[in-house]
Amino acid sequence: MSLRKYRAKWIAVGILLCLGLAGLCLAKERSPDAFARNKQLGRGVNLGNALDAPFEGAWGVRLEADYFRLIKAAGFNSVRIPVRFSAHTAKKEPYTIDPTFLKRADWAVKNALSRGLFAILDMHHYEEIHVDPAGHKQRYLAMWEQIAEHFKDHPAELMFELLNEPCKDLKAEIWNDIIKEVLPVVRKSNPDRTILIGPVHWNNIDYLSKLSIPAEDRNIIATCHYYSPFHFTHQGASWIGEESKKWLGTTWTASPEQKQAVIRDFDKALTWAEVNKRPIHIGEFGAYSKADSQSRARWTAFIARQAEKRKFSWAYWEFCAGFGVYDPIDKSWRKGLLESLIPPSKE
Repeated sequence: MSLRKYRAKWIAVGILLCLGLAGLCLAKERSPDAFARNKQLGRGVNLGNALDAPFEGAWGVRLEADYFRLIKAAGFNSVRIPVRFSAHTAKKEPYTIDPTFLKRADWAVKNALSRGLFAILDMHHYEEIHVDPAGHKQRYLAMWEQIAEHFKDHPAELMFELLNEPCKDLKAEIWNDIIKEVLPVVRKSNPDRTILIGPVHWNNIDYLSKLSIPAEDRNIIATCHYYSPFHFTHQGASWIGEESKKWLGTTWTASPEQKQAVIRDFDKALTWAEVNKRPIHIGEFGAYSKADSQSRARWTAFIARQAEKRKFSWAYWEFCAGFGVYDPIDKSWRKGLLESLIPPSKE
């Protein structure tokens, strides 16, 4: 073989090797990574009491396009969009979701994405399935088939949360079986979509150990909610009942005992995450406005920093209602609460 042909041969081999390596790198880059997605969710806020109400406006909140601009400008990375699809879905097969309502949910998602925010589309307040899982399973699966198909062409910045706070008669073993059924329904049209799944008992950290996610699907983020101590975070909350009035005046002083209780809970979640190799998202946490503002700010800041310390993403509950970080009447941020979530830059 001539020297010229020899050189040409090895140049060709080199080019093929480079192309192969580039292909592997590109495939790796395109491969869904739940940990990377979770990092991108970062600091978020819930757009609660709007699309998750029986109808939008029923609880005093209607989403406005400018809300998404405000949220992005304040320094948030993401929004969680709770949606009560069940209130807008037919009771009988084929369980069709009202196309007008689906379009409204789409409007919210697109407004978030257009502002450079990541978005979690969350199936919220499906109360019927909590008390009658068997009777509502097919309706639930049909809703997710429609949702997944509708949003299949949206970019990866959109994520799906399969069900908010499974509870009551939706026990762990039942919920785990439903997870196995609904994942293929969503994956059929959204094979690379990042999905969030939480445990039973209202997404309680203590019940993470009972959550079973199919091991082969690695593009999943585990989500938990945190409202402890409950007598502090829900003092005076009317939906809890008369008992909540007795809790009025409960403070959170950041005492060593109070902080240690949070640390224990979050370390429990971290241990589960490390054993199961799953990222964690704290999908809700907040203290109701009946608590004093200093306690709310202290507690909120401590929860947010403890989550970040463990590389958990989070979404504060919520934007502009009873827990709100934003005052829609004065059209201004509640500064102390906002700064507890997004600390001012040291610069």
